[in-house]
Amino acid sequence: MDANHSKSAFVYGQVRRALRSGRYAPGQRIDPARLATEFDTSPTPVRFALYRLVGEGLVADHARSGLHVPLHTELGLRDLYDWMERLLLMACDIGVAPAFRKTEKLALGADDDDLAKLTWQLFDVIARATEHRSLHHAVQRANDQLAPVRRAAKGVLDRTHEELSQLDRYWQAREIPALKSALRDYHERRKHVVPRIVALLSEHGDYLH
Repeated sequence: MDANHSKSAFVYGQVRRALRSGRYAPGQRIDPARLATEFDTSPTPVRFALYRLVGEGLVADHARSGLHVPLHTELGLRDLYDWMERLLLMACDIGVAPAFRKTEKLALGADDDDLAKLTWQLFDVIARATEHRSLHHAVQRANDQLAPVRRAAKGVLDRTHEELSQLDRYWQAREIPALKSALRDYHERRKHVVPRIVALLSEHGDYLH
């Protein structure tokens, strides 16, 4: 494998995990030169990695101000929530593949648990259980796009801990009709407060910096 390609794949994986973990907030600039220094590589594989992320909608390219974590518009965020909802409902309709092993319950403890990470995990396993690769890939991509939003918008909604616990209970019990109804409610609550979420994200975004 070409050295640049190998390094680019490594940087891609690291930055994607950083986006998912909350290291970068929506609107935050991503500095390719800083990443090249951090990963002890030349700018070329970093650019390859970042533009791969641009193609996946995880990084936005703004000609004047460079590369940033996307700062969603109201329409864009509402569409993203709607897309995730449709994908998960499709997964529920397809059902769990016979060979899929039942997963452990989410480690939900105190109210300050990392709900963004646990939400990613639950939605991922619902899609992965179908063993339809294309659907799973689409959910992963939407999950990654929403991960920074979930972290930055923490506190906009109440009862999120209870809400996720209920989703997981329905999933573990394979109560699919109840799970589908709860997933609709989950996303409807978020679509309802999209203006508040976008306003909050815009307050902290640094596109103009």
